[in-house]
This record gives sequence, C-alpha cells and structure tokens, in this order.
Amino acid sequence: MSPLLEANVAGIGFWAPRLPGWPLAREVLLGNAPAPEAPAARVAPALLAPTERRRAPDTVAIALEVAARACEMAGLAPAALPSVFASTHGDLPINDYMCATLASTPALISPTKFHNSVHNAAAGYWTIGTGCTAASTALTAWQHTFGNGLLEALVQCIADDTPVLLVAYDVAARGPIAAVTPSSGMLAAALVLTPAGHAAAGRRLRCALLPGSAPAAGNAGTWEPLLAGNAMAHCLPLYAALARAEPARLDLGIGPGSRLQVDLAGAA
Repeated sequence: MSPLLEANVAGIGFWAPRLPGWPLAREVLLGNAPAPEAPAARVAPALLAPTERRRAPDTVAIALEVAARACEMAGLAPAALPSVFASTHGDLPINDYMCATLASTPALISPTKFHNSVHNAAAGYWTIGTGCTAASTALTAWQHTFGNGLLEALVQCIADDTPVLLVAYDVAARGPIAAVTPSSGMLAAALVLTPAGHAAAGRRLRCALLPGSAPAAGNAGTWEPLLAGNAMAHCLPLYAALARAEPARLDLGIGPGSRLQVDLAGAA
C-alpha cells in the first residue's frame, strides 16, 4: 500500500437543478426530504460583475456557486486558497457551437464563446471574481476526472501544508458530440481540504493509491435517478458518504489499473 494521504474536509458545496445546495441534497439523500419536482433557476454567481455574470456559461455559473459555498462553510477566504478545477468534458454546448460554426460560417465565431471554450474558463472566472492570486489547476481525466482531481488537491494540501479548494462539474452534451461524450443535466460539487491540525477542521479523509480498477459505483441512494446520467456522477459515492455520519470506505478510479481508496472518518 502507498503512504496514506490525509486531510480534513472542512467545506462542502453541491448543486444540481433539483438539488440546489448541499443542505437540501444531504436531506434528500438521507430520506428526510423529497427532491423538488421543479428544477431550480439558473444560479447567478454574485462574486462576478454584472457584465461577467451575463457572459458566464452554465459551467462557470455552477462551478463558482459550489466553490463559494464550500469556502463559506469552511470559513476561509477564497482569495487565499489554491484551487483545482476538474471537469470531464468542459463546456460541451460551447464546443458543439464552435464545431458547428467553424464548419458552416467560421467568420461568425463569437469571441465571447471562444473565450469560454477553454478548459480553465471556470478557474479564470473564479480567480478574477475573488481576486485570488494563488495557484490554480484545471484538469480532466475522462471517467476518472473526479478521482484525479481529489488526488491533485490532496497532494497540494499536504505538500504545501495549506487548504486547497477542489471544484468538479459537468453539464449536458449537445449535438453530434453527445453520441461520443454523453452527459445529461448539470452537476457541480466542491470540497475545501485542510491539512491535519488546521483550525478549519472537519471529517478526516485518509486516501491511498492502490493497484486494480475501482469497482462500478454503487447506488448513491435517492440521488441516483436525478444525477446518474451526468459525466461527473462518479463523484456521488463520496458525497453520499459525506451526507451520512458514519465512517465509510470507497474506491475512486484514477486510471486503468489504479484506484484511490478513500476512508472517511465518522462525523464528530
């Protein structure tokens, strides 16, 4: 077994159209409340200026929403936190628009949409909106994106002995690209990880790199029908474990033949 990577989960953010916020999502998972029938209105990140808010696509809006809520729960200033932004596909609707426009009328490509097409767009909006000058990482690893995002955030947290923000998100695919990169709905989730002994403590994570593929994700309770089709649904087992008070063990895929074993301590 590899050396253990240990950190605390000090802040949690979560958003989906029918689970708009971690407090409600947690209650729905625990069976204490039903999921709303109607989807929530599109979030509008308050930290952005009105012009930037109007230009921001859905990927940016939901990523910034959960990032802000996780920092708020942790009681830490966003401007001071290094961040890791993880997305399986990035902004698929914008990618579809870009491909269609380049194939038909390339001279009419929108500079704003081109600006928002890059994989680190959400990280850029976040650092601008919060005034954060700490390091920011944007990554993808196909169906292993969340596991790799968590691993990257853990390594930074431990190596630099500093809190780190992890943000994971994906939206629905559109157009021909949906046939090869399927995703439905919108889902964003965030964590603020803090080193052992940090004042902003929380539930302890102990992780180890192990050989072997991660098993297929188990049922994430009452979340499953609402979110299973989203490309970031592989984050749900960890958030299901966070919603419950008891200790838990789960595996997250990080690549062919390798997995991240996650032990989550019970709630204090």
